[in-house]
Amino acid sequence: MAYRYADWGIVWWVEDFISLSQAQEQRLNADIERLKQWHCSTELPRYRAWLNNIDNDLVSGKPNPEAVSRLQDQLVSFFPPLMQSITPVAISLLSSLSDEQVRELAGNMEENHKKLKEEFLAGDAESIAQARAERTMERAERWLGNLNDSQQAIINIWSESRTGQTKIWLEGRRNWQKALLVALENRREAAFEHEISELINNPEAGRGDAYAQRTDEGMAAMSSLIQDLLQASQPSQRDHLAQRTSELNGDFKALTCKPGSEVAVQSNQ
Repeated sequence: MAYRYADWGIVWWVEDFISLSQAQEQRLNADIERLKQWHCSTELPRYRAWLNNIDNDLVSGKPNPEAVSRLQDQLVSFFPPLMQSITPVAISLLSSLSDEQVRELAGNMEENHKKLKEEFLAGDAESIAQARAERTMERAERWLGNLNDSQQAIINIWSESRTGQTKIWLEGRRNWQKALLVALENRREAAFEHEISELINNPEAGRGDAYAQRTDEGMAAMSSLIQDLLQASQPSQRDHLAQRTSELNGDFKALTCKPGSEVAVQSNQ
């Protein structure tokens, strides 16, 4: 349901930050419709193939570290094409903003940043780590079902090792937003498209060195966490994972569409 109505959801999300004119909303809806046509015809089949790889690895029991790393690399490879396709949509909208809309965007981003700080950085280091562990357990249980004591201990230890991660994430996010606002000051200039393209497709550059370093470390840490959770898993949990991937694969199959004329032309070029 979320995917089918993603166009509405995206527009609502944008309007949480910017009050759009009727013309801007109509243009954004048209751009998102083309983006969805590309995504459901080109990207969803790739996601299904990735899920099939997970199922194949589960057949032989617990996936080994090499398999987990390979699956993670495949997952990460899905993001660049999506970001590249989002870029012209973002440029079209951002270049049309008025001075008043840019001020509104800046104010709403600042307010949103304050709310995130209050939500994720409340309390001391121990309470922040505990909250991070609880969020991670909830996500793991979506795929594995109820966690055993060993898996809960693994997540708690992992969360404690990620001290400072949330603060760096928030600071990096805010740095990127500030870079966006600087770029918007020159939205009538020829270099604007390149600046926005860089912010979207190379976001680490706008978030700062600390964020970039933490991202690399975080990818390795997440891979290690997944490996440890799978190694501590029970057959029933792996069955739960296989069932979850099968259901998701079925959803993707139902949502996959035929290429539109623009997508077909791009594929033949």
